[in-house]
Amino acid sequence: MNRSKLDALIMEQEGLNSLSRADIEAVQLQKLNDLLSREQQRQGFYGALPSKLDSLEELRTLPFTTDEDLAMNAPSLLLTSQAEIQRVLSDATSGTTGTAKRVFYTLGDCENTVRLFMAGLSELIFPGSCTMICMPFSGPYGLGELIAEAVTRLGAKPLKLGVSLNYGELSEVMDREKPDTFVGMPVQLLSLLRFCGKGSLRRALISGDACPLSVTRRAEELLGTRLFPHYGSREMGLGGAVTCPAHEGMHLRENHVIAEIIDEVGRPLPHGQYGELVITTIGMEAMPLIRYRTGDYTRIFPEPCPCGSAAIRLDTLRRKGVSSDILNLDEEIFDLPFVVDYRAELSGDTLCIEALCLDGSVEALEDAALRAMPGKKVKIKMGPASKDDRPMVLGKRKIF
Repeated sequence: MNRSKLDALIMEQEGLNSLSRADIEAVQLQKLNDLLSREQQRQGFYGALPSKLDSLEELRTLPFTTDEDLAMNAPSLLLTSQAEIQRVLSDATSGTTGTAKRVFYTLGDCENTVRLFMAGLSELIFPGSCTMICMPFSGPYGLGELIAEAVTRLGAKPLKLGVSLNYGELSEVMDREKPDTFVGMPVQLLSLLRFCGKGSLRRALISGDACPLSVTRRAEELLGTRLFPHYGSREMGLGGAVTCPAHEGMHLRENHVIAEIIDEVGRPLPHGQYGELVITTIGMEAMPLIRYRTGDYTRIFPEPCPCGSAAIRLDTLRRKGVSSDILNLDEEIFDLPFVVDYRAELSGDTLCIEALCLDGSVEALEDAALRAMPGKKVKIKMGPASKDDRPMVLGKRKIF
């Protein structure tokens, strides 16, 4: 089995001839101390922290950084001048009240993300291949644009499709362009495979949202191959962890990110136990964060990866802001092979399900919803999926 491509990238970026746990931890401690030294000299948000630590274990003694800190202290968190900023991502929406959280990136930050995407994508795309990118495209240095740049650099053709094409338009693209690789959210992939068929698709990378086991299993059955889950967040530069040929977790770019897992009161947990992911972004130029509480829940695998990589692996994640109810609903409803997509709305104790289906029965949908959310009244509106239909939930899935 080939070793994760991420190892080669880390060695190249850090000037190493080999990569062991000791090598990674030495790089992390050096970069962490460089960061602490610069932060103390600048006397910004982290100015009161020590300028040097003697070991990575001492990182646990430093305070956490929260979403509120990012929203209220953006200028003091910046480690570069505004002139060096190439991209700003905000969590502001039409429903946001108060100060929005903003994350800043330099050109170097964006380049590091492209290089990480290349390492992850090179496990499944090849020169001359064609990749359909069903991720948001939001302008220069946005997520979709960075993925497309990585695909191009690998010698493949990116199809910049976004997230709002209807099934008829997607079918036309697949017939015309013959893509062999899909990059997008998990439910998008399953819906595409169920309505359009797999066509020329052979491989798929999923990211951007939680992926219930039934969605993974059903998509892999239709595609005939294993999926490549990836994990990233805006706080770590949109890219964080990639899947290797072993398909046993996602390797973290540890030369840029130090990961911890904590329990509900903030105590560190050993590898193998589930808890909240905390990150220290030692590789970010514009806005490095120290012990940032992501709100995402996962574990670090305690054993080495079968591929031989020295980088730690994250297990499947439950994303911040994603309730267990929508995960349970997706688990049960998408296990029904006739469901293409659905939307859930909760009004009091009544759960309303609007579903696009190939066939099937209202009773089967109702039973699945009640298994996921027992004790609720369920109303089902089921209609046939057509080529004019679009994804029923844009972005991360939720109960409305």
